[in-house]
Amino acid sequence: MPSIRNMFSSLASRAVHGTWRWAQRAGAVTADRPGPHAFRRIGEGSRLAFPQGTVFGAPWIEIGDHCVIGQEVTLTAGMMPDLDLGPDTVLRLGNGVVLGRGSHVIADTSVTFGDDVFCGPYVYVTSTNHSYDDPEEPVGRQWPRTAPVEIGGGSWLGAGAVVLPGARLGRNVVVAAGAVVRGEVPDHAVVAGAPARVVRRWDPERGWQPPLRTPPPVPIPEGVTPEQLVALSDPPVCDAVRDAVRDAGRDTGTASGGTLDRTAEER
Repeated sequence: MPSIRNMFSSLASRAVHGTWRWAQRAGAVTADRPGPHAFRRIGEGSRLAFPQGTVFGAPWIEIGDHCVIGQEVTLTAGMMPDLDLGPDTVLRLGNGVVLGRGSHVIADTSVTFGDDVFCGPYVYVTSTNHSYDDPEEPVGRQWPRTAPVEIGGGSWLGAGAVVLPGARLGRNVVVAAGAVVRGEVPDHAVVAGAPARVVRRWDPERGWQPPLRTPPPVPIPEGVTPEQLVALSDPPVCDAVRDAVRDAGRDTGTASGGTLDRTAEER
């Protein structure tokens, strides 16, 4: 009977999804549950989502506090597993680092992420690149070149960005999606392209140059509840919600006439 088959199919689907959710919870790596990975350090509140990508050289990898490592992220120290890399940390993630799903961080020599570096999905950071000096030898068989990589605190790397050996990114750098970064990038710069070049910089006297095309977003005031935000999608209550948001902003000394007001009016 079709109805019976549909019922069993639905039950099987629920069982599969339930089992997968359980596996994701049980397989996540934390300081309390490191699984098979003997990291040099994994900080409080940090979590590697399950399933993890390739992980080796864990004794030479330090993960700071409150880091979020997405599914299928590769973290490697050394060219291959089971090498003795000496006394120093090779791959260091600062506090609050976020690595999006499918990202790869390959550290054959020192790779350092500052605090609060956010990476979109499928970002690739490597301290090693193939060489092609000998035109007769296959590229993959030639000894690679390595150089340390540093990514300054507060930076944002968009989806699919590539950071090559020797790159040194300053503080609060924005790397556009798909950009290929090499060399030095100054603090408070936006880079884009392949190879990446600086397309915008912060000037202490003139602000962003060239100027930003959109105004900065207005933060949501403290005291605004999730229910009030959801209610903005309901036209009859927009006015009441806007008044409540404005009152909350007055109580906390935060302006409330920006993003939320505009959103309500647009509804």
